[in-house]
Amino acid sequence: MATGHLNRSASLFTPVLIIGCVITLVGFAVRASYGVFQIPIAEDFGWGRTEFSLAIAIQNLAWGFGQPIFGAVAEKIGDRRAIVIGAILYSLGLILSAGSTTPIEHQFYSILVGFGIAGTGFGVILAVVGRASADEHRSMSLAIATAAGSLGQVVGPPFAVALLSRMAWQSVFLVFAVFVISTILLLPFMRVGPAASKDELEESMGDILKLALKDPSFSMIFVGFFSCGYQLAFITAHFPALVTEMSSPIDSRGWCGDIGIETTAALGGFAISVIGFSNIIGTLVAGWAGKRFGKKWLLSGIYAGRSVAAAVFIMTPVSANSVLIFSFAMGFLWLATVPLTSGLVAHIYGLRYMGTLYGIVFFSHQLGSFIGVWLGGVLYDSYGSYTIVWWVGVAAGVFSALIHIPIKEESRIREAVA
Repeated sequence: MATGHLNRSASLFTPVLIIGCVITLVGFAVRASYGVFQIPIAEDFGWGRTEFSLAIAIQNLAWGFGQPIFGAVAEKIGDRRAIVIGAILYSLGLILSAGSTTPIEHQFYSILVGFGIAGTGFGVILAVVGRASADEHRSMSLAIATAAGSLGQVVGPPFAVALLSRMAWQSVFLVFAVFVISTILLLPFMRVGPAASKDELEESMGDILKLALKDPSFSMIFVGFFSCGYQLAFITAHFPALVTEMSSPIDSRGWCGDIGIETTAALGGFAISVIGFSNIIGTLVAGWAGKRFGKKWLLSGIYAGRSVAAAVFIMTPVSANSVLIFSFAMGFLWLATVPLTSGLVAHIYGLRYMGTLYGIVFFSHQLGSFIGVWLGGVLYDSYGSYTIVWWVGVAAGVFSALIHIPIKEESRIREAVA
């Protein structure tokens, strides 16, 4: 099942890109739906929210640990074999979770799900899409594959809600397991050659890892991606509650009433949907800009823009209008970092070991995700407010904006083989 030695197509929409989009859409639709199961599972077993929330947090951390591992596995035994392993682990985790009756079981099996996401998610898929893309289309191809994951995050939760209205949560888990494992049927059409230069083919994984780990620019990319995970995970987990508690009452005569939003809780849920749709637009714009402007400058601008938007939001009275404006702005900048960061890694260190190197960088993102969710709960319980943890996110974004500026955006491949 090793990938074939085919020439890269000059077309933007290749079979590799299309199939990669389907896999990320399915994988992220399932992952994004996990929050929907909080209440049904808690009510079924009489648990508090902490037990299943910890399972989700562990899943994020396992995803982070698994990403560089699957990147290396894909480069060692082939992309498609790695995706098959990921899909099997993902489906197995869902099936075992469906039969779980204790918190420790859910938390343990979430490790399988997290590693499954790593094998079917951005690290592996973006690497194979990047290698299959012509140079002039690579930035946009990475953006489209990322946007497919964003679309999964938009359609997954409402689909899960619809299924839960017709069947038990255990059955929904099994349905999702079938969807995930079915994606391997598409893999025979996902054939791509190495798409590596002569210099890249001469380097070993040890050479490029040694080069990257000694390179200050790689460390800056790694550290800078931390705030992305922190901000995204914190907002996903806690922003609906923040809006519910801090927003002024809903005016039924305004736009909220026109679309059926009657409570601040409903406004909080709507905000996440706005972020999701705006996210798709922003990711595609980032892909377009990535081949026209320096990626480090775009990333610095995105992190700065997030911090400005967050600071303005928290310093002004929270209302339906401010929530809508902030959600669109933050959504536009949401996953715009992913095609740019993965593209920057590929540009500097080459395509051959992009999966491994991006996986290492992505671990920083997932570590930030874990801390963002956890710290949000801890500081809220301590102070009864999200204000402090919100400003921590603003500061982290400013730091990421600054640390991207000194990155040297030149290829290091010749240094690795010299």
